[in-house]
Amino acid sequence: MGRYLARRLAAAVGVLWAAYTLAFAILYLLPGDPAEILAAGGENTDPDPAALEKLRAEYGLDRPIAEQYWDKLWAALHGNFGVSVTSGRPVTDVIKDAAPSTLLLTFGALAAAIIGGALLALIATYPRGAGLRQLLLSLPSLAVSAPTFWVGLILVQLLSFQWRLLPAIGNEGWKSLVMPVVTLAIPVSAVVAQVLAKSLLTELGSPYVEIAHAKGVSRTRIHLRHVARNAAIPTLTLVGVLTGELLAGTVVVETVFSRAGIGRVTAAAVERQDIPVVLGVVVFSAAIFVVVNLLIDLVYPLLDPRIAQNGARA
Repeated sequence: MGRYLARRLAAAVGVLWAAYTLAFAILYLLPGDPAEILAAGGENTDPDPAALEKLRAEYGLDRPIAEQYWDKLWAALHGNFGVSVTSGRPVTDVIKDAAPSTLLLTFGALAAAIIGGALLALIATYPRGAGLRQLLLSLPSLAVSAPTFWVGLILVQLLSFQWRLLPAIGNEGWKSLVMPVVTLAIPVSAVVAQVLAKSLLTELGSPYVEIAHAKGVSRTRIHLRHVARNAAIPTLTLVGVLTGELLAGTVVVETVFSRAGIGRVTAAAVERQDIPVVLGVVVFSAAIFVVVNLLIDLVYPLLDPRIAQNGARA
C-alpha cells in the first residue's frame, strides 16, 4: 500500500508541474510580446516604448526565458503567482475570493451527477424485459447531446421566468445554486450512467452471478451488493476525468447565471489577456483535478485490494 501511495503522490506532483510548465509555455513562449499584452491590458492600443521597457523590467521579461521560468516556478511553489494586471491585486487573493463559489458549484454538480447517473444505470440494468431496458439505456444518450448553455437557458426560461420558482442569476442562497448545479450535472450524469450501465451489464454476465443465483441469493442483493461494487471501478476512473470537465464547464454556467466564481474570473482574464491570473487559474484547476484523482486512487484498494498489491489500477 505504501508503494502504491508513493507512486500516486509522485504522479500528482508530476501533473501539477506539467500543467504549470505547459501554461507557462503557452503564455510566454508563443509568438507575441507578453509586455505589450500586459501594457495594453486587453485594450487595442499601442503602448509607449518607455513604458514597455519599464514593464519588462518590472515583470522580469527582459531576462532569459529559462531564468524567468525557474523564478516564477519557485515563486509559485511558495504560493506567489504575481499580481493581476487589470486589478492590481495578488493573483492568490483573486482566486481565493472566487474559489468557494466555484468549488461549491463543481462538487455539488459532481455529487448530483454521480447520484443521478448511478440510479439511472442501476434502474436501467435491473429490468428483465429487453424493451424497457433499452428504453432506459437510451436516456443518457439524449442528455449527453444537450449543450450545457442550452440546458441552462431552458431551465432559466421555465423555472425562473415562467414558473418563478428559482432566481435566474446571482449567488444568494441555496436556491440560486439549484439551476447551475442541475445544468452542469445533466450531461455528466449521462456519461456516468452510460459507463456504469455498460459495466453492470458486463458483470451481470459473469460466472459468479450465476453461482450466486444458484445459491439462492436474491436478485436485488446480487445487483446492488456484488455487481455494483465490481462495476464501480471504471466509473470511479471516469469521475476523476469528469471533475476537470466540470471545472471547465463553470465558465459557461457562471456566465449564463451571472455567478461570481473562477469561471467568470477565467473568462475575464482571457478576454483582457491577464497572464498572471490565467496562469494561477490553470494551476488551481490542475490542483483540484489532482486532489480528486488522488482521493479516487485511494478508494480503489477498498473496492479491489489487488490494485494496491499490484501498484496499478485494475
